[in-house]
Amino acid sequence: MYPLIRFAREVMAARRAPRLPPMGAHVSTHRVWPWDLDPWWELNNGRTLTLYDLGRIPMAIRLGIVQAMRENGWGFTVAGNSVRYRKRIKLFHRFTQVSRTLAWDGRFVYMDQSMWIEANAPTTCCCGWRSSAAGAAGLSPRPTSWPRWAMSGPAPPCPAGSRPGSPPTPSAPGPR
Repeated sequence: MYPLIRFAREVMAARRAPRLPPMGAHVSTHRVWPWDLDPWWELNNGRTLTLYDLGRIPMAIRLGIVQAMRENGWGFTVAGNSVRYRKRIKLFHRFTQVSRTLAWDGRFVYMDQSMWIEANAPTTCCCGWRSSAAGAAGLSPRPTSWPRWAMSGPAPPCPAGSRPGSPPTPSAPGPR
């Protein structure tokens, strides 16, 4: 089941938080509950992707993406992702999630998300995402579909490893 209560809490917090610059990082903190576990008593890999929603969607709210999509009747779709698991996250572990935009092109936005248990330790899990706006006609090109979005103008080049199909790189700093 989707974590609706956790999701609602994160959305409310994102609405109260200051707007992010295009390359800004959204940082959120979460805990692993019994219903997040797999048979080996660690965070389930499917639930990991769901918990990444709790960082990616609030980040999109703070960037102004969600508002632009609502105005145009579009949705925020994931076109691809690549996950790397590095360390087990167990029951009741508290972890920090860092979500940020890496780059964008004519159709997609490339994002990086990572989970951290300790501030100066290596990341426990990282994920590279490719997302876009989708409507009745399919994927929408960014320059016309997101005109009010803060990411107008030239985009930075995509770093190596940020496109789905290649392993993501945990380039975001750990929590502070």
